[in-house]
Amino acid sequence: MEDTLIYTYSKPSSLTKKNSSEELFLSKYSEIQKNTDAPCFFWGNVGQPFIVARCLITLSNIVKSSFNLSPFQMSLLKDPIVTAGNERLRFEGFSHCAGVYARVDILPDALDGEFLDNGTTNVDFNQPMITALGSIRQNEKIMLSVGEKEVGLYQEDHKTIERKVPLPVKWIKGLGNVQVYLSESEKRHTFNKIQTQQLFRGIPKGPVKTDYYLIIRGNKPMFSPVKSNDAVCIGGLNRLRLLEPLLPYIDEMKVFPHPNMQSTTWQLYMGNVRFSFSLSRENWRGFSGEGAVLDSLIDDVSDEWTEALNQYAYANQSFNTAALVLEEKMSITNPESLTGRLAAMGLLGYDLDDREFFYRRLPFKPDRISGLNPRMKNAEKLIEEGKVVILHDQYDRTEARVEGTGVHHTVILDHEKERCTCEWYSKYQGERGPCKHVLAVKKMMNLESK
Repeated sequence: MEDTLIYTYSKPSSLTKKNSSEELFLSKYSEIQKNTDAPCFFWGNVGQPFIVARCLITLSNIVKSSFNLSPFQMSLLKDPIVTAGNERLRFEGFSHCAGVYARVDILPDALDGEFLDNGTTNVDFNQPMITALGSIRQNEKIMLSVGEKEVGLYQEDHKTIERKVPLPVKWIKGLGNVQVYLSESEKRHTFNKIQTQQLFRGIPKGPVKTDYYLIIRGNKPMFSPVKSNDAVCIGGLNRLRLLEPLLPYIDEMKVFPHPNMQSTTWQLYMGNVRFSFSLSRENWRGFSGEGAVLDSLIDDVSDEWTEALNQYAYANQSFNTAALVLEEKMSITNPESLTGRLAAMGLLGYDLDDREFFYRRLPFKPDRISGLNPRMKNAEKLIEEGKVVILHDQYDRTEARVEGTGVHHTVILDHEKERCTCEWYSKYQGERGPCKHVLAVKKMMNLESK
């Protein structure tokens, strides 16, 4: 009979033993200082002002929508996150229930101005801003300013200023999970304007209570309640109606499903303006509770590494994780453990077309990671209290016993699936991230392998 293994838990001081290239990386990016004297990040003219205005109004409508929250809960959430960097402007937001994520990307060729620094702010689009956006005409000249404390819209004889408001914690959690789903999604379909409009006309009227599937018959895309091979599963199909005001202006639409259909992203292209729209698996599921970032937090990473990558992202504004590891000659076997920590603080977004992360300049608060991910915090507590026992660890299969409240849970990890006998796993089958028992076992095994 094999001996059971009981491990004690102590956080390592760094991610890995550092080679000379890694030492150089840490030294170089530890010296970078963020510019704290630039109150304005961007100032300049905006091309396609009519399209930009319609996109921002649609974004605001999405932020004001809810598919499972009470009016009181809705009143607690705010409006767009605005990021200036990498020669583009990005406006992001969630529906009040956090089950819909949307982003407006104003690309470099649509901007004629000066980027004084990269930075992020969060403002509340009130009625004066919505009215001003709604009044913009085709070919009208407008200017935008994005600063640390405000966003301004300037027309010929009028200006509208929105001030900075607090960023909801729920949105920070949502930002971390969304970028994981986006980075794992792949383009499945590209539709022209006519195909897209025909497709949207097929959305059933009223609330949709069952899953629908995006299928192709001939050259025609359509939504069907019947699953078929290579179909894209969509929960809460009626949420797509939020995109209808933009359909007259698009050039094309691309669809990016998550491999496990945990989200679908619909990207509209309008010249040099891009509108991204991501749906959670069901109406009631908010991205903030998905737990998609948890697996990337299993490796312990020192604050030194996390801060260095934060400075690297600030300096470069965008990056591909795999390319970063190769270029800097790092010996890290799990680079997602680096980006996972930045994502968990809301510092990273993901660009599907460029296949790379972009940087949001938000407060760097490593202690926020634990507070926003209670499942990981509870997993570490289970290890610290000696409640995790490895019963079997051989080849590609691990079996463990984890002590719960008045019960012992069995966790099995193998090459096919990770399983647990707890209620959380029974309910979600791993679709909303691992339970605390699975996390504890995986983290224990990770520590033992070092």
